[in-house]
Amino acid sequence: MQSQDAASRPAPSADAPGTDDPPAAVAPPVGVDQAEAALVEHYPRLVRLAHLVLPPGMGRTRRVLTAHALVQRALPGRRTPAPAIPAQSAGRAADPGYALVRLRVVRTALEAGLPLRRPAWPRRSQLPPLLPSIWGLRVFPRPGGADELALDRALAALTGPGRAAYALRGLERLPDDAVRRVLTEAGAADPAGALAEAGSVPGGPARYALLAAAEFDPCSLQVRPTDLMRRRTRLRAALAGGAVLVAGAMLLGPPGGDRDGDGPAAPPYARNAAAQAALDPARLVRVSPTAWLTSARTDFSVWPARGDRVGDRELLRRALAVWARPGERVRVSATPGTPAGGPAGPPHLLYAGTVDAARVVLLYDGLRVVRYAEPEDSSAGAALDLARTDGAGRADATAVVLARTDGNVRYLTAPWVTKAAGRDLTEPDADATGLALTDGVTEPLAGPVPRSGDCASWTALELTDDGTTRLLSDLGELVPARLTAGPPGAAKEVSGARARHAWAPYACSLGAVRGQGVRSVNAWEFAKQPLPHATGTARWVCTRAETWRGTGARVLAQFHTPGGRYGAVAAKATDVPACGGRAPEVLAGVLWKSKKHGWYLLAAGSEGTASVRASGGIDAAADGRVLAARAGQGARAELTAELADGRTVRGLR
Repeated sequence: MQSQDAASRPAPSADAPGTDDPPAAVAPPVGVDQAEAALVEHYPRLVRLAHLVLPPGMGRTRRVLTAHALVQRALPGRRTPAPAIPAQSAGRAADPGYALVRLRVVRTALEAGLPLRRPAWPRRSQLPPLLPSIWGLRVFPRPGGADELALDRALAALTGPGRAAYALRGLERLPDDAVRRVLTEAGAADPAGALAEAGSVPGGPARYALLAAAEFDPCSLQVRPTDLMRRRTRLRAALAGGAVLVAGAMLLGPPGGDRDGDGPAAPPYARNAAAQAALDPARLVRVSPTAWLTSARTDFSVWPARGDRVGDRELLRRALAVWARPGERVRVSATPGTPAGGPAGPPHLLYAGTVDAARVVLLYDGLRVVRYAEPEDSSAGAALDLARTDGAGRADATAVVLARTDGNVRYLTAPWVTKAAGRDLTEPDADATGLALTDGVTEPLAGPVPRSGDCASWTALELTDDGTTRLLSDLGELVPARLTAGPPGAAKEVSGARARHAWAPYACSLGAVRGQGVRSVNAWEFAKQPLPHATGTARWVCTRAETWRGTGARVLAQFHTPGGRYGAVAAKATDVPACGGRAPEVLAGVLWKSKKHGWYLLAAGSEGTASVRASGGIDAAADGRVLAARAGQGARAELTAELADGRTVRGLR
């Protein structure tokens, strides 16, 4: 049969390892490491190829597992001469490692479809694979549409070499000459006949795109149980036969050596009754779903235990053990000032469930909220996050981060939260986007991750609690920071349009306090200043980020000119009382350039400022709260202010 015209077939995709380049005259041997790299890189494509070639008659589950087994056994045992089959698309260097692995997959897939003959020993590929194995479950690819079903039936009517020829044409994008060489190397008796079979499939090359559908993807599977009654009978027989072995193992095992359920935890340093009680899943504190309605406290201690794995003792045991003794491979993070070490007594269970392909446990010991997470399919790659939350009240204990996936965040909300939404702080007039709550867990919400150098938006979490609306922002930690607006000592929730407008120009400044253990951030407009030459009125805003540890507060004085979208940071300081409840006074200055009249020093103080003075590089003074004086570009000055009660305040730096 003549090979198809290349123009009549789809062009190779960017990730397709097929080619129509001629092979090199002399191919160097392929090392095991080179073949392994090709197998790992193209594993999903190779498994799909094996699945297409294997006979459908072996059953869906065995066909899927056999496809994975054949690919995993495709590595050569030593350096092997590269086959004379090209492995990448035109214009790229050939990959002999992929060509070798692909050839071995096709060869063994064809062998698996051969009938067993009595006089001869069966080949390994003809036997059910030992690994991978799944007990008690049936697995099969997701069903496709009518077109995929029709193609699957058409392929089932072909011989193994015919299916291989169709897959090499459609999936690998190989021309007929290369397909013929692959089939010959794989041991097919009649490559030309196989090509003729492949060409008889209805639809022609136009249906090759269907091979990328989920119907033919053994890496994306559905799961169902096997025959439960038969399985129960076999299980009883196995238990009866193994009872003696289990009893002997228990007698021979060393006392106190049970740590298999500890997962990735480190070995215990010592055994004592108090420590063991704190790490016993059966002693975890679980409160009633309605406890918060009558409790004198409304904080994390009255959150009920939620999630679909609150009864998974093994998961809870691993979480407690890793908290007390995180192993070397556990990724541990903690907000600044958070004490390390396990709980002093049995902690509260807040959540245990599956979230975005991970098993997550949230615990609380009165001082800290702890999050343990592990992949859904194993306990390898576990992570432990700790956050200090002592002194949290109803407003602070409203949400905890459950998971961050692909730039999105899921939260677990307090039982008193009745509604959740996402709100872009930079768009104060835009409507909030509602978030569904399922047992307290929110839908995924886009995290506040601005692009480098261009803060396009800042998404905050808006929660409603008995008529009170609160805004919280994820700052990369376990507990989101609460946002407020207003003068120190009288700050209020950011719940109305006026408060949102006050926050809008300064939302992106929240990025400066990520990872600082921030408890709350308050924005306070402390002064307005007419600009020189009647060019408008500027606003001065102080944002203060308080931490859970009480020290390390970050203060930013920001200057906002009319018409600008964002404010400019005029001054910043760490661990100072300015702009806070203990010392609400603040003084800040900035160099500002008029479009027509050059540079000015502008300074402003909070209410109660009687006069402002600049010294050093600029010598100027003014009565009242604001100062405007001509200055040179790059000039520096020391600012001081005298308050109405006679005290002196220095400028924020």
